[in-house]
Amino acid sequence: MYSHMLTWLMKVVMVVCSLLRLSSPQSPAPEGVLNCCEGDVLFLVDSSGSVTSYEHARMLSFLSELLLPFSLGKDQVRVGLLQVGTKPRLEFGFDRYITQNGLQGALKNIRPLRGDTNTVDALKMAKEWVLRPRTPDGARESLPRVLVWLTDGIKPGDVIGPMAELRQQGVAVLVVSTGHSNYKVLREVVTPPVENHLHFVDLDDMSIITKDLRDAIIEIIRAERLYVQDVSTNTASLHWRPVLSGLPGYYEIRLGQVHTEGGGSGGGTGTSPSIGGSQYKRLTQPAESNSIRLTGLKPDTTYSVNLIPESNELTFNTLSTTFKTKPEVASPAVVTISDSGQTSVRVSWGPLQPESVTSYYIEYSALPRGNLQVITLDRTQNSSVLRNLQPDTTYLVTVTARHASGKEKAMSVKLCTQEVTPALADLQLTTVGSDSVQVDWKSSVGGLRGYWLTWEARQSSATGQRSSFYLPPDSLSTRLTHLPPSARVCVSPIYRTARGDGLCCTAQFHSDALGYGFQS
Repeated sequence: MYSHMLTWLMKVVMVVCSLLRLSSPQSPAPEGVLNCCEGDVLFLVDSSGSVTSYEHARMLSFLSELLLPFSLGKDQVRVGLLQVGTKPRLEFGFDRYITQNGLQGALKNIRPLRGDTNTVDALKMAKEWVLRPRTPDGARESLPRVLVWLTDGIKPGDVIGPMAELRQQGVAVLVVSTGHSNYKVLREVVTPPVENHLHFVDLDDMSIITKDLRDAIIEIIRAERLYVQDVSTNTASLHWRPVLSGLPGYYEIRLGQVHTEGGGSGGGTGTSPSIGGSQYKRLTQPAESNSIRLTGLKPDTTYSVNLIPESNELTFNTLSTTFKTKPEVASPAVVTISDSGQTSVRVSWGPLQPESVTSYYIEYSALPRGNLQVITLDRTQNSSVLRNLQPDTTYLVTVTARHASGKEKAMSVKLCTQEVTPALADLQLTTVGSDSVQVDWKSSVGGLRGYWLTWEARQSSATGQRSSFYLPPDSLSTRLTHLPPSARVCVSPIYRTARGDGLCCTAQFHSDALGYGFQS
């Protein structure tokens, strides 16, 4: 009898210790857990007759420690708890508690159900009501859903099918077993990877898996809360989830350069942000905002940003990220030539940087030793037409940008104007006999590379007859024989870069040989 009383007293002491542990102050939140996530997490807790009051209290104490660091609320993490007994009961749904004080108080006051371990009906309730989107107090649509099952492993029933249905609906299933459960069954019901989502632990040692289980949950419901977009050489856009929306408070943004251990700027491994003391820039935004444009940045520099949501009602952790501005590409970085003519050409350059450039000037001269000409342009212009150039001439063009810093950057290109290709000055045909003509022409310029002569039959009876040939530049006449009646004869001057416009005449054969003027 004495031994029975001693055993009973030991159990009482263990229960009291457990309750004291629940009411004792909680440890500080681990770094980086507050404000990390967005999702709905339902805990399925075995509180049937196979679970003692001490075991039940120990499970709730474990949940209290597990959940303490999370930020709760509409745009954060929501928690529900469903107890397993003969008639499963939803102790609280996802919309019930939006503060840690409320949740922690609820965990202290939950009492076990007792009775049978009716896990199957509890899973049915979870699947058809609690974890189903678009139901009253149900899970949120398009957000992660997690079911964490705490069991002593004693006769849970046929749970493989219901758990499989939950997983098919997108619910992540995690299991913590405090008893000698059927490993094969539990391994089959959890969401892979099994090594992260299935835990076997003695009841009094549950704290050793707290971090691992919390990390597994975070991995599933982590939300991208802070990111940078539209990064240029000296600006960037910082975006975040508006976690303070509807709450009194503001966001504090601390922006600082990241320096290497050697003191230089840049990103990569071995860097640390200069974010303390006076080495950062402090900005503030109202609670309803979700972005800010960062300006006045240095090119090719790595920055660290800390976003601190400040509110008297809730506590949020600091969010941090880093980004690197683009290297400065000083204008002009590229010069292009277009609309080239005989006496003019368009010169364009970029990038256009009116915020850093005060003016542009263009220098150009004919090669090898032409006169230098200069044009000065406003900082908002990025092209100009050069006029009164010499035809068929190579020019060197230099575009220089005067930057506000006092520096200058120049880029040079060569361009060529088009050659002048005047038409033939005169063309005459003189018939000689019944099928030959004498072809004579005149050119108005020198420097020709030759002539191109073509004749073609004009009458239907001779359609398809055609001939072309080249004549040297010193030729000003030739004789064509055996031509068909009314043959069309054309002569074109050939220049270095192109063929000029030619003249054409039609050969008419009469009894008297006559000369014909040109016909175009």
